[in-house]
Amino acid sequence: MAGKVHLIGAGPGDPELLTLRALRLMQSADVVVYDRLVSSAIMDLIPARTRRISVGKASGFHSLPQDRINALLVDLARQGLTVARLKGGDPLIFGRGSEEAEVLRDAGIAYDYTPGITAAQGAASSTGVPLTHRGLASGVRYVTGHRAQDATLTLDWGSLADPDSTLVVYMGAANIADIASNLIAHNLPGATPVMALSHATTPVERRLLSTLDRIGADVADNPMDAPVLFVIGRVVSMYGQSALPLPADLTAPLRMAANG
Repeated sequence: MAGKVHLIGAGPGDPELLTLRALRLMQSADVVVYDRLVSSAIMDLIPARTRRISVGKASGFHSLPQDRINALLVDLARQGLTVARLKGGDPLIFGRGSEEAEVLRDAGIAYDYTPGITAAQGAASSTGVPLTHRGLASGVRYVTGHRAQDATLTLDWGSLADPDSTLVVYMGAANIADIASNLIAHNLPGATPVMALSHATTPVERRLLSTLDRIGADVADNPMDAPVLFVIGRVVSMYGQSALPLPADLTAPLRMAANG
């Protein structure tokens, strides 16, 4: 009898941001198939007896290509196992969860989704910078800053260069200078505040504040370990107005962006 695959969002890294459902499924699974972005603190919550399979990916290096990950999930379920497919953030926001679900469905394997807190929400909570705020941003957009095989980004720059919205760029560290240039070329002011975060919500979180016309140079001068998230928009001007303390180990220089 075939098993089942649970496509689970592990959130941005802080184990206290896991959902109760995610924790229950992780701890009751026969095997956990996990990505590189799942933090060690979250992995420590899995029982020691549980089999673990790493399928981590980094830019330019895949420990296991996606088609083999898909085949692995099918094979494990066909062995009658309950599989926890653990992904950083949310499986349906740049997590390829729906791609894996398609393969499972075609193979006749039962699956379900467990949502997780996506990195943008985690970054907002840890820094006190809201994603929307009356008078500053009436909407928020999530985009990927990276394409497979390093293909050229073909985003709708005119739509994204909206001063009344917050733009969140996932996986954009390598292309942030190009992203900023395209947004400026489509009339988003160069003085627009930008915040870059590495490992948001974890003890090694780093933050860098800049402006759209300087973010490329600032990131080049102050490299940040992946995953790096960029928040672009007037809401970043609220950084520092929150009562939230800075992380004790903050090492990235802070450039306070201009208001407005």
